[in-house]
Order: sequence, then structure tokens, then C-alpha cells
Amino acid sequence: MLFRETAGTNAGRAADGGTDARPDGRGRTHRSARTGLRAGVVVAAVAAALVSCTQASSGGGPGADVPGTSAEPAADRARGAESAGDADRAGREAPTREDTAVPSPEPALVRDAFATLQATLGETCTPGAGDCAYFLGRVTQELTELDASMRADSKGPGHFAKPLADMKALFATLGEDRTEAHLEKHFSAIVGTRDGINTWMQDHPDDYR
Repeated sequence: MLFRETAGTNAGRAADGGTDARPDGRGRTHRSARTGLRAGVVVAAVAAALVSCTQASSGGGPGADVPGTSAEPAADRARGAESAGDADRAGREAPTREDTAVPSPEPALVRDAFATLQATLGETCTPGAGDCAYFLGRVTQELTELDASMRADSKGPGHFAKPLADMKALFATLGEDRTEAHLEKHFSAIVGTRDGINTWMQDHPDDYR
């Protein structure tokens, strides 16, 4: 009687999802197994979702190992092309530079330089009267230009040895000082050099006609 009640009780529990009584006496619950299985599936699903999210946030996942196309090289090429274009435009737009250096004029011909010196023959001044600055300055300048013309002449400086020697002596006496007082101090030397060169040139008509 006791055995039948126990069996009935176990059968009722098995029907209700309770303990499944087995002849070996080891009872396992179907409910616990199903619950554990469902829990395992949920845990696996959550873990897979976490892995997917982690890969997405860190750039992982399918295709993560394939390097993406960077925009920087294209930007660098665009900047390089722009710089080259600017340089090309600057080269085209830059004005052509011309040589602005003014070449030194060649010395005048001896006859032309002597003609302007001759023009001073009818002029003079009175030292101390305040009227010698222009006259003596002009004569000194005319002698300087005649000296350059004789040295550059095709006949050579040897042909004009006497006038060149006279002018060299005068320039050594005057130095670099061209003030009126200094020129008046050497009035006789300036006028005497002019008159002596005029006399020499009259004896060499081929040099001034």
C-alpha cells in the first residue's frame, strides 16, 4: 500500500513537471534542465551582441583588416596642383625685368671736347669778386672731359702727351676740392692750362677740325 502511494505521488509530480522518478533512484528535474538551457542561450546571445558592438565601435568586424581609402593623399595632390598653378600664373604675370643700368657714355671726340673748351676763351672772372664759381668750375670741367677724350682717342694718349701732362699736373694741384675759394686760389694755373692747350691744338689742326 505504501509503495503504490509513493508511486502515485511520483507520477503526479512527473505530470506536473516535477521530479522524474527513475528506477536507479537518481532524480533529475526536466524543468531545471529546460531552465538552464534557456539561460545558456540568453547568455550566448548577450555575449555575441557585446562582441558585435565592441567590434563596431573599435573598427573591427568584417572588412576591418581592409585599409580604408584615405582622403589625405587626394587633398595633398590637390594642394600640390594648386601651388603649381599659382607658380605658373605668377611666372606668366611677372613683368619682364629690363636692365635699368644706364651705360656710361663714351668720351666725346677730341674735337668736340676741345670746341666746348674753346668757348670759354672769351670769358674770365675776378678772384675775390664773387663771380668765379661758375667760370672756374666750368673751365675745370671742360679740361676734365678733354683729358678723357684724349686718353680714349684712337691715336693713343702718346699723341697728346703735352696737353695730358699739363692737365695731370693741374688736377694734382686742385685735388678733389672744387669750392670757389679753392679754385680762385689756383686761378692762374687753371686759366694757364686752358690757354696752353688751346695753343697746342692750334698746331695740330687734324685733332680738332
